[in-house]
Amino acid sequence: MLNRTSLFYKSLPVLFLSSATSLLHAADTRKVVEPIPPKVCTTLYARDNVITQDIQKALNSCGSGSAVQLSTNRSMSIFISGPLNMPSGVSLLIDKGAVLRADNNASVFDNGSKTCGTLKGNGQGCKALITFDRSSNAGIYGEGVIDGQGGKVLTDKMTTWWDLAQKARSSNGQQNASRLVQINNSQNITLHKVTLINSSGVHVAFYKSNGLTVWNVTINTPASARNTDGINPSSSKNVTVAYSNISTGDDNIAIKANAGPASDMTFLNNNFGAGHGLSIGSETVSGVYNIDVNGLVMKGTDNGLRIKSDKKSSGEVANIRYNNVNMSNVKNAIVMDTIYENKSGSTKANWHDVTYNEITVTGSSNIIFEGANATKPLQATLTNMHLPANINWKINNANLKK
Repeated sequence: MLNRTSLFYKSLPVLFLSSATSLLHAADTRKVVEPIPPKVCTTLYARDNVITQDIQKALNSCGSGSAVQLSTNRSMSIFISGPLNMPSGVSLLIDKGAVLRADNNASVFDNGSKTCGTLKGNGQGCKALITFDRSSNAGIYGEGVIDGQGGKVLTDKMTTWWDLAQKARSSNGQQNASRLVQINNSQNITLHKVTLINSSGVHVAFYKSNGLTVWNVTINTPASARNTDGINPSSSKNVTVAYSNISTGDDNIAIKANAGPASDMTFLNNNFGAGHGLSIGSETVSGVYNIDVNGLVMKGTDNGLRIKSDKKSSGEVANIRYNNVNMSNVKNAIVMDTIYENKSGSTKANWHDVTYNEITVTGSSNIIFEGANATKPLQATLTNMHLPANINWKINNANLKK
């Protein structure tokens, strides 16, 4: 048992810890297998002009259990679209070579507040490119691309979405940006093989929903693109992200819980490049439970396995299992930080039953257990840890078992 307060360890030797049983079961309570694309109800072919209404009409006319297919047309491959709404039972199938590209005009995505593409209001002024709202048994399939055009100058704002995000940082303003995929109050949504690039904001947001399968999906947006989280499951349950590659300008994954608990999630055999890591938080006030991470490779990620919160939004985090994780050139390999941001509030962290097994770290890195805002010492178990001799440890108000 390690019980340390305000200690900073440097140049610790490599740790060879006792073996533990691998945790190979899935936390997602569904029986998840690789999805099978639905049958096609109608095919649309690429052309030069914006075709939002055509895609939406096809989606609305498609029968349950089928998909609208977007296909290339000789030398044409681009579909330019504004906001699309996904009906229950209906999917979108984007063929290999086809690109669904967000309209390069912020006003097209405005939700009526006339703030989309600005720093005004509450930051909720934009519709997403694709929205699932109270939808079920629907999804996005195919080997094509969804492009948010985050780095292109908006025709009505003379700035890019990403430049707007940087201005928000310097001015403490509220960035109103569109997301690529927004899923609200929905059930059994699938993303399969599709590639998501250049989002103006979060790539995939899964909010107060039950059942998300992300399988063999690629998310690729530059590390410099602020607030471009990969996948954010928020106050939701039964999530599986498997065999996917995620590089972003913010959290690769961010599990949040501020409008209800987040629970029962499996992350299996994924690869992360640029980004801020696999994060739980910062909103944990409603509780995060039963998360399995197994078979994760991270290269050049700012953070590795991170649980973060603050006085404004801390709560219970329990039954979190990290297994078979390989990190290289990761600044902070393991982080449990209860004072991630200097926000005021009265909430306290209660983080326990967190296990790390078969974790390999190469290159200079830090391991941080900061329990300053915890009701009791942070509880974590570390077994089979393969760490460099010069790794830096910071431990405050934490009990670590090995």
